[in-house]
Amino acid sequence: MTARVFVVHMSFPLALRLFHRAKNSGMMSEGYVWIATAAVGDTGGDGDALGREDTDAMQGVVSVRQYVPPTIQAGDFAKRFRARFLPENDGSQDTTEPTTSTFKAYDTAVAVAAAVEAAGISGSDFVPSKGGTGLTELDQLGVSATGENLLKAVRNTTFDGLAGKFRLSDGQSQTPAYEIVNFAADGFKTVGFWTAKTGISQEFAADSSEGLKKVNFPGVEESDMRIPDGWAFSPVERALVIAVPVKHGFQQFVQVYNDTTSGRTIVSGYSIDVFEAAIKALPYPVYYQYVPYYGIGNASSSSYDQMIDLIPEEKADAVVGDVSITVGRMAEADFTMPFTESGWSMVVAVQAQEATGMFFFLKPLTPGLWLASLAAFIFTGFVIWVIEHRINPEFRGTPLQQFGIIFHYAFSTLVFAHRENVVSNLSKFLMVIWVFAVLILTSSYTASLTSMLTVQKLRPAVTDVNDLLDNGDYVGYQEGSFVYGELLKMNFDPSKLRSYSTPAEYADALSRGSDDGGVAAVFDEVPYLKVFLSQPQYCDGYVMSGPVYKGTGLGFAFPRGSPMATEVSRAIVGLTEGDNIDLIERKWFGVPGSCGDGVDAANASLTLWNFSGLFLITAVAATLVLLVYLVMFICRERHEVRAVAEPGSGSVSLKRFRAWLQHYDRKDMTAPHFRQQQSWSDSPSTNGGSSQGRKRTEQDEATATRDFGGPRASPLSDHSRMDSVSASPLERKGSNEFRTPFEQRMGEAAAASAERRSSTPERKPSLKLPQDTEERKKLPLSP
Repeated sequence: MTARVFVVHMSFPLALRLFHRAKNSGMMSEGYVWIATAAVGDTGGDGDALGREDTDAMQGVVSVRQYVPPTIQAGDFAKRFRARFLPENDGSQDTTEPTTSTFKAYDTAVAVAAAVEAAGISGSDFVPSKGGTGLTELDQLGVSATGENLLKAVRNTTFDGLAGKFRLSDGQSQTPAYEIVNFAADGFKTVGFWTAKTGISQEFAADSSEGLKKVNFPGVEESDMRIPDGWAFSPVERALVIAVPVKHGFQQFVQVYNDTTSGRTIVSGYSIDVFEAAIKALPYPVYYQYVPYYGIGNASSSSYDQMIDLIPEEKADAVVGDVSITVGRMAEADFTMPFTESGWSMVVAVQAQEATGMFFFLKPLTPGLWLASLAAFIFTGFVIWVIEHRINPEFRGTPLQQFGIIFHYAFSTLVFAHRENVVSNLSKFLMVIWVFAVLILTSSYTASLTSMLTVQKLRPAVTDVNDLLDNGDYVGYQEGSFVYGELLKMNFDPSKLRSYSTPAEYADALSRGSDDGGVAAVFDEVPYLKVFLSQPQYCDGYVMSGPVYKGTGLGFAFPRGSPMATEVSRAIVGLTEGDNIDLIERKWFGVPGSCGDGVDAANASLTLWNFSGLFLITAVAATLVLLVYLVMFICRERHEVRAVAEPGSGSVSLKRFRAWLQHYDRKDMTAPHFRQQQSWSDSPSTNGGSSQGRKRTEQDEATATRDFGGPRASPLSDHSRMDSVSASPLERKGSNEFRTPFEQRMGEAAAASAERRSSTPERKPSLKLPQDTEERKKLPLSP
């Protein structure tokens, strides 16, 4: 690697000679960067100071000089300077334009003159120096008596000079701004400015954009916008020495073996393919050779650290492989961006979870889902009862019976065993939605319970690192990994840590357990654990558990300050954005997701969120149906309620509310079922039956007045007595069978039967058939 950025700090004549030599050596060509300090910019930044050959030699150089504001005073001074310079320096080849140093010298002379006037110095008095030997002329000069006052006056002098604001700080002149110039074929041009306040900007203004204007570097055309890298690899240089770890396990990342046929050392693996793909993506060739490092796998956790030390020891130019990026290693080398996911965790064995417990049948649903289901059942049953109570006799009865109907009807839909028929279309609409919801809920519960009872659930044997510390279990880690140091920071006993190198050793140690010479958990980086779990023989018996601790992933190491780290990182980003790195992963690790990640038994129960949409639809439908029914009931029955005047004391609102409840509790005689019963009871077969019916009706009306006219009437009482006019015999029987003795009911039934027979007229035969058999034989047969 050859650096191609040079900083020139010397006088202008000497720098001009250097640039001529560099041009002749081919170092003023494309790819080189030359930066000169103010000593070159102040003098060479004037067109008259450079000839044609000097301009060609300095083309592309970037320099700085003190910025001189273009004021009227500076312009007048330049005219006077040219007018006096040419006559006094006839034939001189020096510049005829005042430089920045010229302006600063003039400002300094003005400052001294102003200080002399300010100090009131009229003459130069010198006092002989004390202790002087007088052997030299300097000793004979003596010390100025006014020097101290003059120095103090100069330091306090400030004014706006030709070169800007004149001001001294600690005896030094302060430069307010610098002008950045770029030498081109036709002279020089200003590409930017620098101030302590705003930094680098394109113009000398507070609102100017940051950065520089277009800079023409050596060896490029003016229209070329490329910026040189400032370094390059030369084919004549030696190849880079790339150290590669030799591993005993997880050879999907790095594999080093000797080919007996060709006698060469073959290096392959996921990390090697990523590195080679990134090198091919660079815009220049890079020559390298792999050198195996056999220090990995010697049961030392510092093996990778020792391999990184090869870079500062100049034994290797880079380290390529499955090298984890850590803070300690970054102090020795620069790393590229990681090419794998970061983090480290632990893998443990899994154990079967048995379905035990008296109330295991409740586990398929979470407590929140059970409570939500119970509330939905009760609310749905209540809404259907409200709609059907006035029009359906199956939803009437004593208050206790009606409460039972509300619970029984809704819960019987679980097994679709509800026997009560609904009459209202609103109830039917709600039942369609509710039955659909119950079907989904019961099916999901059945499927979840069946899965819990029949499918074996696996859960991690260890889920918390603190359990390992409390139990004093043995844990494992990969040989040479930085995880060893992290486990020590977590207060693990070094004697409880065991190192392994292959996936087979991981599986064997986890299968035996901590008490049988194995370990309870193996800690490693996530990429290695995924490789372990992706193998078919291990994915079913082990699972990654616990938190994933933060990490930085795997990267490639280069020397400190090397531009290769940045260049390779940029190439890795390009691989990640495309599908190249995915193809490399499939080549070495297979298709992702080909092996399961295990089952977490904690997520087996169905939650309320899983059915929130279903309950929302049911609740909205039930609420809308209830509101529609209440609006229809109030609009239809408001005239009937207004005609009822309830006696007694109390507020008007309370009386009105009780009146609405009492009216709601009555049967709706316009309903089809009650209207049909009314037609049956209003069709007497005899006159006696009609008079008896009227007498019974008068008695029932008196009972109804007693039950609902007084203040002690219950809005949920049995109204079969009040509505006996339209009630069927079966309904009247149901309401009085527990109040009348059995013998009395039998006697009343016999008397009623005899009364019906006596009141029924004899039916006369319309056709008299012969009684004798012989006479019946003589009758003609019908055709």
